[in-house]
Amino acid sequence: MEKTVSVSSFGPGGLDLTSAFFKPILNSDPPIPSNRCTKISIVGVGNVGMAIAQTILTQDLADEIALVDAKPDKLRGEMLDLQHAAAFLPRTKFSASVDYDVTAGSDLCIVTAGARQNPGESRLNLLQRNVALFRHIIPPLAKSSPDSILLIVSNPVDVLTYVAWKLSGFPVNRVIGSGTNLDSSRFRFLIADHLDVNAQDVQAFIVGEHGDSSVALWSSISVGGIPVLSFLDKQQIAYEKQTLEDIHQTVVGSAYEVIKLKGYTSWAIGYSVANLARTILRDQRKIHPVTVLARGFYGVEGGDVFLSLPALLGRNGVVSVSNVNMTDEEAEKLQKSAKTILEMQSQLGL
Repeated sequence: MEKTVSVSSFGPGGLDLTSAFFKPILNSDPPIPSNRCTKISIVGVGNVGMAIAQTILTQDLADEIALVDAKPDKLRGEMLDLQHAAAFLPRTKFSASVDYDVTAGSDLCIVTAGARQNPGESRLNLLQRNVALFRHIIPPLAKSSPDSILLIVSNPVDVLTYVAWKLSGFPVNRVIGSGTNLDSSRFRFLIADHLDVNAQDVQAFIVGEHGDSSVALWSSISVGGIPVLSFLDKQQIAYEKQTLEDIHQTVVGSAYEVIKLKGYTSWAIGYSVANLARTILRDQRKIHPVTVLARGFYGVEGGDVFLSLPALLGRNGVVSVSNVNMTDEEAEKLQKSAKTILEMQSQLGL
C-alpha cells in the first residue's frame, strides 16, 4: 500500500485549484514556513488505536496524525472515515501507510498494536509474541523520529514499555507507558461516586503493575484538599479495610467487566491517552501515574523494572517522579508488584 495523504488538489494531473478559489492580498509577503506543526503517529488502528485518534482529533491536539497498521484496507478505510468528518473537526492532516516512513518527524509515537491471546495460550507465550511484534515496530519508529517520545499502550504495558526502551535506545525519560493512568481514573470515579462529588476533586493514585498486583495508595487520597483516611481517624469515624480493598478490586476488575459486556475497551483508554498527549505536547507539567523506570524509587531494586508511579510529565517526557506519601505496607506491596514484573522481564532474554 502506497502512502496516502490528505491533499488539496483534484484531477489525474493533481491540478491545484487553490489559486482559482482564492486571491492573494496585494503586496503581501509569501507565507512563512512554520516549524510549529505537531505530529502524532499511532501504530495500530484497532478499537483502541482509533479511539485514541478520534479523541486526539476532537481535542485539537495535533496538526498531523499518521496512522500505521499491517492491514492496508482497514488502514485506508479508517483514514478516509476520519477525513470525511473534516467539516466538523479542527483542521488536521492525515496520512496512513504500512510503511513506518510515514511517521517521520513525529513529536509523539503511540503504540497500541499487539497480539491477542489465543484460547489456552499462556501469558508468557503471548508476551513473547508481542515482543517479536515490537521488534518490527519500535526500531523503525525510533529511526524515523529519533527525537520523539514513545507512549506504549499495548498490554502487558509495563513489560512492553521496558521492551520499547531496550529496542529504541531512547533515554528513559522519552519512553512512557500508559500504565495505571486509566486505573487511577476509575479509582477516582468510584471514590467520587461514594462521596457524591466530582471526580476531578479527588486526588488518588493506583501504582505498580497495570494488572492484578497494582497498589491503591489509600494513605495519600484527598478530596477537596482533605486527606480522607486521616480525616476519618480524627473524626473517629470507623471504616473497614475490607471496604477499601473491595473498591480496589472493583478497579482491577473494571476492564474485564467492560470486555465481558462489549467485547473490548476503547473510549476510556482513548481519553486517558489523549490526556497524556495533552500534558506532554503542551508541556503542562501535570502529575500522572504512568509506566516509568522505577529502579531506586520507593525501595524498588533488583533491575531495570518499569511500572507505574506518579510522574511529572512535560514536553521532554518524564521530568521527575513525585515523592508521594506511602505507608510501609503500601511500599512493600509496590516492591512485590515490581518483583512480579521483573520475573516476566527475566524470561525475555533482552
